[in-house]
Amino acid sequence: MYIPKQYRMEHDEAVQMMKSYPFALLVTVNEHRPLATHIPLEIREDEGKIFATGHIAYGNMQKKTLDNNSDVLLIFQGPHAYISSSWYECDEVPTWDYLAVHAYGTARVLTKDELKSALDSMLKHYESHRENGRLWDTFNPELLESELKGIVGFEIEITSIQASAKMSQNRNNTDYKSIVAELEKSNEQGEIQVAQWMREQRKDLFK
Repeated sequence: MYIPKQYRMEHDEAVQMMKSYPFALLVTVNEHRPLATHIPLEIREDEGKIFATGHIAYGNMQKKTLDNNSDVLLIFQGPHAYISSSWYECDEVPTWDYLAVHAYGTARVLTKDELKSALDSMLKHYESHRENGRLWDTFNPELLESELKGIVGFEIEITSIQASAKMSQNRNNTDYKSIVAELEKSNEQGEIQVAQWMREQRKDLFK
Protein backbone atom coordinates (compact mmCIF):
# COMPACT_ATOMS: atom_id res chain seq x y z
CA MET A 1 0.00 0.00 0.00
CA TYR A 2 1.37 3.41 -0.95
CA ILE A 3 1.57 5.57 2.18
CA PRO A 4 3.07 9.08 2.14
CA LYS A 5 5.18 9.65 5.25
CA GLN A 6 2.74 12.08 6.86
CA TYR A 7 -0.05 9.48 6.73
CA ARG A 8 1.81 6.50 8.19
CA MET A 9 0.09 5.03 11.23
CA GLU A 10 2.13 3.90 14.22
CA HIS A 11 2.34 0.15 14.79
CA ASP A 12 0.42 0.09 18.09
CA GLU A 13 -2.31 2.29 16.64
CA ALA A 14 -2.60 -0.04 13.64
CA VAL A 15 -2.99 -3.10 15.87
CA GLN A 16 -5.66 -1.31 17.89
CA MET A 17 -7.51 -0.43 14.68
CA MET A 18 -7.47 -4.09 13.66
CA LYS A 19 -9.05 -4.96 17.00
CA SER A 20 -11.62 -2.16 16.74
CA TYR A 21 -12.64 -2.99 13.15
CA PRO A 22 -12.21 -6.79 12.97
CA PHE A 23 -14.47 -7.39 9.95
CA ALA A 24 -11.72 -7.77 7.36
CA LEU A 25 -11.07 -8.87 3.79
CA LEU A 26 -9.01 -12.07 3.57
CA VAL A 27 -7.00 -12.15 0.33
CA THR A 28 -5.04 -15.09 -1.07
CA VAL A 29 -4.04 -16.25 -4.55
CA ASN A 30 -4.49 -19.64 -6.18
CA GLU A 31 -2.92 -20.73 -9.45
CA HIS A 32 -5.48 -18.77 -11.45
CA ARG A 33 -6.47 -15.55 -9.69
CA PRO A 34 -6.83 -13.65 -6.38
CA LEU A 35 -9.48 -14.90 -3.95
CA ALA A 36 -11.17 -12.79 -1.27
CA THR A 37 -13.61 -13.38 1.57
CA HIS A 38 -15.17 -10.86 3.97
CA ILE A 39 -14.96 -12.30 7.49
CA PRO A 40 -14.88 -11.39 11.18
CA LEU A 41 -11.58 -12.05 12.91
CA GLU A 42 -10.29 -12.18 16.44
CA ILE A 43 -6.97 -10.38 16.90
CA ARG A 44 -4.70 -11.34 19.78
CA GLU A 45 -1.18 -10.52 20.90
CA ASP A 46 0.99 -13.23 22.40
CA GLU A 47 4.62 -12.77 23.45
CA GLY A 48 5.22 -9.96 21.00
CA LYS A 49 3.50 -11.70 18.10
CA ILE A 50 0.14 -10.84 16.54
CA PHE A 51 -2.35 -13.48 15.43
CA ALA A 52 -5.65 -13.29 13.54
CA THR A 53 -8.07 -16.19 13.91
CA GLY A 54 -11.21 -16.85 11.90
CA HIS A 55 -13.11 -19.36 9.80
CA ILE A 56 -14.67 -19.67 6.36
CA ALA A 57 -17.30 -21.95 4.89
CA TYR A 58 -16.15 -25.47 4.02
CA GLY A 59 -17.50 -24.94 0.51
CA ASN A 60 -15.34 -21.84 0.01
CA MET A 61 -12.53 -22.77 -2.40
CA GLN A 62 -10.26 -20.27 -0.66
CA LYS A 63 -9.75 -22.92 2.04
CA LYS A 64 -7.25 -24.62 -0.29
CA THR A 65 -4.96 -21.57 -0.08
CA LEU A 66 -4.82 -21.30 3.72
CA ASP A 67 -2.62 -24.16 4.89
CA ASN A 68 1.03 -23.14 5.34
CA ASN A 69 0.62 -20.10 3.08
CA SER A 70 3.10 -17.29 3.81
CA ASP A 71 1.49 -14.83 1.38
CA VAL A 72 -1.82 -14.00 3.02
CA LEU A 73 -3.19 -10.45 3.14
CA LEU A 74 -5.81 -9.08 5.55
CA ILE A 75 -7.36 -5.69 4.77
CA PHE A 76 -9.00 -3.73 7.58
CA GLN A 77 -11.10 -0.65 6.82
CA GLY A 78 -11.76 1.98 9.46
CA PRO A 79 -13.89 5.15 9.29
CA HIS A 80 -13.76 7.09 6.02
CA ALA A 81 -15.43 10.13 4.54
CA TYR A 82 -15.58 12.34 1.46
CA ILE A 83 -13.92 15.72 2.08
CA SER A 84 -15.33 18.60 0.04
CA SER A 85 -12.82 21.24 -1.05
CA SER A 86 -15.55 23.83 -0.48
CA TRP A 87 -14.52 23.57 3.17
CA TYR A 88 -11.02 24.93 2.44
CA GLU A 89 -9.79 28.53 2.47
CA CYS A 90 -8.12 28.27 -0.93
CA ASP A 91 -9.04 26.66 -4.24
CA GLU A 92 -8.32 22.92 -4.05
CA VAL A 93 -9.73 19.61 -5.28
CA PRO A 94 -11.83 17.29 -3.04
CA THR A 95 -10.36 14.18 -1.43
CA TRP A 96 -11.26 11.18 0.71
CA ASP A 97 -10.07 10.65 4.28
CA TYR A 98 -9.72 7.11 5.65
CA LEU A 99 -8.08 4.66 8.03
CA ALA A 100 -6.82 1.39 6.55
CA VAL A 101 -4.51 -1.44 7.56
CA HIS A 102 -2.91 -4.10 5.36
CA ALA A 103 -1.62 -7.00 7.46
CA TYR A 104 0.50 -9.69 5.81
CA GLY A 105 1.17 -13.06 7.35
CA THR A 106 1.40 -16.82 7.26
CA ALA A 107 -1.76 -18.90 7.54
CA ARG A 108 -2.36 -22.41 8.80
CA VAL A 109 -5.52 -24.48 9.12
CA LEU A 110 -6.71 -25.15 12.67
CA THR A 111 -7.35 -28.59 14.10
CA LYS A 112 -10.87 -29.35 15.27
CA ASP A 113 -9.96 -28.77 18.91
CA GLU A 114 -8.23 -25.50 18.03
CA LEU A 115 -11.27 -24.41 16.03
CA LYS A 116 -13.57 -25.14 18.99
CA SER A 117 -11.31 -23.08 21.24
CA ALA A 118 -11.23 -20.21 18.73
CA LEU A 119 -15.03 -20.20 18.38
CA ASP A 120 -15.44 -20.32 22.16
CA SER A 121 -13.14 -17.32 22.47
CA MET A 122 -14.99 -15.37 19.77
CA LEU A 123 -18.36 -16.06 21.41
CA LYS A 124 -17.02 -14.81 24.75
CA HIS A 125 -15.76 -11.65 23.05
CA TYR A 126 -19.07 -10.83 21.38
CA GLU A 127 -21.63 -12.44 23.69
CA SER A 128 -20.39 -12.40 27.31
CA HIS A 129 -21.51 -8.79 27.90
CA ARG A 130 -25.02 -9.41 26.53
CA GLU A 131 -28.03 -10.39 28.56
CA ASN A 132 -28.59 -14.10 27.90
CA GLY A 133 -25.47 -14.16 25.72
CA ARG A 134 -24.99 -17.31 23.64
CA LEU A 135 -21.74 -18.82 24.90
CA TRP A 136 -20.33 -22.15 23.72
CA ASP A 137 -21.87 -24.25 26.50
CA THR A 138 -25.35 -22.80 25.92
CA PHE A 139 -25.68 -24.52 22.52
CA ASN A 140 -26.88 -28.03 21.86
CA PRO A 141 -23.71 -30.15 21.37
CA GLU A 142 -25.28 -31.90 18.38
CA LEU A 143 -25.92 -28.53 16.73
CA LEU A 144 -22.31 -27.48 17.31
CA GLU A 145 -20.95 -30.72 15.87
CA SER A 146 -23.11 -30.27 12.82
CA GLU A 147 -22.01 -26.65 12.32
CA LEU A 148 -18.33 -27.52 12.76
CA LYS A 149 -18.53 -29.76 9.71
CA GLY A 150 -19.46 -26.75 7.60
CA ILE A 151 -16.47 -24.51 8.36
CA VAL A 152 -12.68 -24.44 8.17
CA GLY A 153 -10.78 -22.56 10.88
CA PHE A 154 -7.47 -20.80 10.34
CA GLU A 155 -4.88 -18.76 12.17
CA ILE A 156 -2.64 -16.14 10.59
CA GLU A 157 0.58 -15.02 12.23
CA ILE A 158 1.00 -11.40 11.18
CA THR A 159 4.52 -10.78 9.89
CA SER A 160 4.24 -7.20 8.59
CA ILE A 161 1.76 -4.33 8.77
CA GLN A 162 1.21 -1.35 6.48
CA ALA A 163 -1.19 1.21 7.94
CA SER A 164 -2.48 4.50 6.60
CA ALA A 165 -4.31 7.27 8.44
CA LYS A 166 -5.04 9.79 5.70
CA MET A 167 -6.96 12.29 7.79
CA SER A 168 -6.28 15.78 6.41
CA GLN A 169 -2.97 16.10 8.26
CA ASN A 170 -1.76 18.26 5.35
CA ARG A 171 -4.38 20.95 6.00
CA ASN A 172 -3.73 24.11 8.00
CA ASN A 173 -5.56 24.62 11.29
CA THR A 174 -8.31 26.73 9.75
CA ASP A 175 -9.14 24.12 7.11
CA TYR A 176 -8.78 21.34 9.68
CA LYS A 177 -11.35 22.93 12.02
CA SER A 178 -13.67 23.56 9.08
CA ILE A 179 -13.50 19.92 7.99
CA VAL A 180 -14.34 18.70 11.49
CA ALA A 181 -17.22 21.16 11.81
CA GLU A 182 -18.73 20.10 8.47
CA LEU A 183 -18.36 16.39 9.19
CA GLU A 184 -20.03 16.81 12.58
CA LYS A 185 -23.13 18.15 10.84
CA SER A 186 -23.59 14.77 9.19
CA ASN A 187 -25.93 11.96 10.21
CA GLU A 188 -23.52 9.39 8.74
CA GLN A 189 -21.70 7.43 11.45
CA GLY A 190 -18.52 7.12 9.40
CA GLU A 191 -18.25 10.88 8.90
CA ILE A 192 -18.83 11.51 12.60
CA GLN A 193 -16.11 8.97 13.47
CA VAL A 194 -13.66 10.67 11.11
CA ALA A 195 -14.40 13.99 12.85
CA GLN A 196 -13.84 12.39 16.25
CA TRP A 197 -10.50 10.94 15.14
CA MET A 198 -9.40 14.31 13.78
CA ARG A 199 -10.37 16.08 17.02
CA GLU A 200 -8.18 13.70 18.98
CA GLN A 201 -5.14 14.46 16.83
CA ARG A 202 -5.30 18.25 17.32
CA LYS A 203 -6.98 18.59 20.69
CA ASP A 204 -5.62 22.08 21.29
CA LEU A 205 -7.62 23.41 18.34
CA PHE A 206 -10.92 22.49 19.94
CA LYS A 207 -10.54 23.77 23.50
